[in-house]
Amino acid sequence: MLDRVRRFLPTVSLKTLSSLDAYTRWASSYPPRAHNVLMQVEEAAMRKLMPDLSGQVVLDLACGTGRYSLLAHELGAKQVVGLDNSRAMLEANPQSQIALATSEAIPMRSQSVNVVLCGLALGHLPALKPTLSEISRILKSGGVALVSDFHPFVFLSGGQRTFTASDGLTYAVEHYAHLYADYHRASRENNLWIEDVVESSIEMNNGVGTPVVIAYRLCKE
Repeated sequence: MLDRVRRFLPTVSLKTLSSLDAYTRWASSYPPRAHNVLMQVEEAAMRKLMPDLSGQVVLDLACGTGRYSLLAHELGAKQVVGLDNSRAMLEANPQSQIALATSEAIPMRSQSVNVVLCGLALGHLPALKPTLSEISRILKSGGVALVSDFHPFVFLSGGQRTFTASDGLTYAVEHYAHLYADYHRASRENNLWIEDVVESSIEMNNGVGTPVVIAYRLCKE
């Protein structure tokens, strides 16, 4: 990895925390905005794929402190629901319609949502199929899900999702590499298809871009 990537995706050996433990420690310093380079690049990719949210029912899945809920409201969504499995992150979330839940068991009616937004979360899970099955279930016919992930090429090259906790220590977050083929297979098995993909890069000193984020636009048949 080149130096600029190392500054926010260090490849040194760090203690790796489960995603629940990591977000419990991270919540107090995790504002509802893209607050590091990786998240800024990821949000730009998601915006490129964003459908018209005017008048839509939107699920912010793995909502954390609510940055995509805020964005959905700004873009005119009629209703925004946020779900996350981290109680600590929800306690720091200013939105009103939020609930504690996992992405593999979404407590919403089938075919009740127009758009699902899920940012940088599915890489914390060892398997994609249970979550994509739930996303497909709750989406209306013709609905759209935007899903972003830490780019598998970066992870397989030694990059890590990291954060600095209130104790001043830097930790790595549990992560699993999911290739494009994995998303394609899990989508097709759950009545979804990949309509578009954005791979976003950080430009290095030599002018070469290194992909750090991959974002998918999935459509419900």
